[in-house]
Amino acid sequence: MSAATGELVPCIGLEIHAELATASKVFCSCSTTPLAAPNSQTCPVCLGLPGVLPVLNRKAVDYALRVALALDCQINIPTIFERKNYYYPDLPKNYQITQKRHPVGHGGWLEIVADGQTQRVGITDVHLEEDTGKLLHPEEGGAESLVDFNRSGVPLLEIVGEPDLTSVEGAMAYMTSIRSLLLYLGVSEAKMEEGQLRFEANVSVAPAGGELGNRVELKNLNSYRAVQRSLEYEIARQKQVIAEGGRVARETRLWDDARGVTEAMRSKEEAQDYRYFPEPDLVPVVFDEPWLARAREQLPELPAARRARFIGEYALPRYDAGVLTSDKALADFFEEVVRLQGEPKVVSNWVMGELLRMLNERNLEPSRNPLTPQQLASLLELVGRGVVSRLVAKSVFEEMFNSGRQPAEIVAARGLTQISDQAELEAIADQVIASHPQVAADFRGGKEKSLGFLIGQVMRQSQGRANPKLAGDILRRKLAGQG
Repeated sequence: MSAATGELVPCIGLEIHAELATASKVFCSCSTTPLAAPNSQTCPVCLGLPGVLPVLNRKAVDYALRVALALDCQINIPTIFERKNYYYPDLPKNYQITQKRHPVGHGGWLEIVADGQTQRVGITDVHLEEDTGKLLHPEEGGAESLVDFNRSGVPLLEIVGEPDLTSVEGAMAYMTSIRSLLLYLGVSEAKMEEGQLRFEANVSVAPAGGELGNRVELKNLNSYRAVQRSLEYEIARQKQVIAEGGRVARETRLWDDARGVTEAMRSKEEAQDYRYFPEPDLVPVVFDEPWLARAREQLPELPAARRARFIGEYALPRYDAGVLTSDKALADFFEEVVRLQGEPKVVSNWVMGELLRMLNERNLEPSRNPLTPQQLASLLELVGRGVVSRLVAKSVFEEMFNSGRQPAEIVAARGLTQISDQAELEAIADQVIASHPQVAADFRGGKEKSLGFLIGQVMRQSQGRANPKLAGDILRRKLAGQG
């Protein structure tokens, strides 16, 4: 393939692995509590000792079915578990129980918004498997590694996407949309920092509308940023290989986050290399109609539907609705504040502005928001009644977020009540006009914007407590020579 055959565009498919939020593992009763002491949550089954038998976790199957239905997959009846044979130090029985030919669901889709348009990304399949152990390397370049088998046997849901993504932005939108869906469904906590959500990417480049090139699988992607950087690097690398007359090898490459490069790991295995065959110790799972009906009834309002409702019911801009519904906890918080306070756009501005700013500064997920809806509603009620200005309210919000105190208590303790006393504001206005004679002259000469500067000075001298509307009226009157 030559670069002269046309502009090379990327073709990206993502595989997403999500640990399911069950109390026990998928084939045994060991706990799945995260961050436990190494090898403290193991038994002969998840350690792969000879002679043990797996027992399937019903809730893990229910969760997998819920995701498959939410992604509009066709459900396989029956769904069958298979052995995927390979050797790795954290897989002691030398095979993984997974699904290949009869996954829980296949042929689904997910709608995303990327590159300024709505796109439908195909879902190849949704299947359930067991997670492996985790290798630990205590010393850089050391002679030994350790294995923690706590993760071994944790139910792992794999969502395999079609290679429908044509940009890094699209890949990012797809990942965030899948994570949002998992949280809405309540099937995974999807905490990337704890390894509960992991990614693998397949990428190739080819002329627009042409035959797909050899795909490269990227591993060791533990964050959104790692996916973004690895895709950007790999797309550029493949284009360079082709531009120089070479051919991109079909292989698996590891992402080196420190160096910002991908490195060849091995040639890409085909399905036959894993010698799949049905797991003899597990019977096929048959989803009957009552089971399917119950699963459909348990589906919550999903992000796309909630986004549309926010636009229609609350008259929010599409952007606001998209941000607010991107996380279930954030959307729930917004709706409860609206129920208490009643002004959707005002609430949206505070949630998208002050709340998200504070959460981002402290690296907190919306689910760990220390504020209650009642606290924000009470603060907005104080602003609405003119007890505090919006500027002061921002300061109160920050203290409320950090301390957990009620807004009225903070306002009273710090003496932040808004100044609406005519005489007091007139005195401040006189000082401001006297201190800025040129600005006052500019306003009298027709420069209307000069008034905004003077109002800002009144707010500054009053430490944000002045009633801005009343301050503006007083300044305008005094500058017109009316008192």
